[in-house]
Amino acid sequence: MSSQTDTDRRTAEARAAVTASLSSVGSSMDTEMRTRAADIHANAIAIEKQEKDLVKQTAALTKQSAQWQKMADTSTKKLNEIGDLQNWAEMIERDLLVVEETLRLVEGREPPDTASGTSGWA
Repeated sequence: MSSQTDTDRRTAEARAAVTASLSSVGSSMDTEMRTRAADIHANAIAIEKQEKDLVKQTAALTKQSAQWQKMADTSTKKLNEIGDLQNWAEMIERDLLVVEETLRLVEGREPPDTASGTSGWA
């Protein structure tokens, strides 16, 4: 019987060792999983904050872009107006040259020797 008792005792000790080992492994796995879960939760909060910041920055950039587009449109309009003014001035200059040439012909003067075709102001 002593061998049966000895076997039972060894079996009980082996069970206790396996149970303790499994408990230790389970505890370390539980701790690792809790740590990972806490990290995931913290990262999710950080991502939500970054997402909110990104939405705000995108709205600000959209507003700034609209302002720049308005400025570009205004500048383009002003440049077109300058171009229109230049065209108008060139048309006036051509008209004045025609009037000047007409007066020269009426008065019977000789054509000027200048390259521009104008007689000058002197």
